[in-house]
Amino acid sequence: MTDKPLTTDPFYPRDRNWHPPALTPGYKTSVSRSPRLPLVALPQSLSDVTGPVFGHDMLGPLDNDLVRNYAGPGQSAIGERIIVHGRVLDENGRGVPGVLVEVWQANAGGRYRHKKDGYLAPLDPNFGGCGRMITDAEGGYEFRTVKPGPYPWPNGPNEWRPSHIHFSVFGHGFAQRLISQMYFEGDPLIPRCPIVRTIPDPAAIDQLVARLDMNRTVPMDALAYRFDIVLRGRRSTMFENRPEGN
Repeated sequence: MTDKPLTTDPFYPRDRNWHPPALTPGYKTSVSRSPRLPLVALPQSLSDVTGPVFGHDMLGPLDNDLVRNYAGPGQSAIGERIIVHGRVLDENGRGVPGVLVEVWQANAGGRYRHKKDGYLAPLDPNFGGCGRMITDAEGGYEFRTVKPGPYPWPNGPNEWRPSHIHFSVFGHGFAQRLISQMYFEGDPLIPRCPIVRTIPDPAAIDQLVARLDMNRTVPMDALAYRFDIVLRGRRSTMFENRPEGN
């Protein structure tokens, strides 16, 4: 929590040369969901720059520990234990405090706990695959989880998603909402992924890759990865190939 006053200044406009185009036929689902008419620019309203509002006391003590928050008594999730940490920054590089960060992911075998996930990898009875946290006064966040596995998807005859974690970030205004994905340093599937290939700038792709951080590793327990998130501006973190938001 923080006592810093929240600004109501307009956010920087989204740079559409930095973000992927809405229509990228190599990523099949973008064909059906991309806009058919020219986009219309609208001025930012007060609600765009000041909402949403939620109660910070709704979070539980294990919400940012995906290794334990779904596990039975004395149990824990199966897989390579990792810590993911970083900062949520605004378009000017300042930490954004009090931001709700939500994450979800597949388990160590590459399967989601979702009724429509038909991948043959088994479910882990002690892993739910989702968590949430609030950034601190400097915009910092941290959570513990297991490294998700890659998985096949029906975009093509032999397409595989790299290991990744989904992020949903609620900044200080609705126009600062961000939904994105984090990948892992050194994964050979990253340049092969049709979703990643929608991003035109290699520097933007690099921004989605978490770096191994041995300084935050817990010996005999968990490796650590650092992933900073930028809300809006020229170096905004990618917004999942969609025209709305951020």
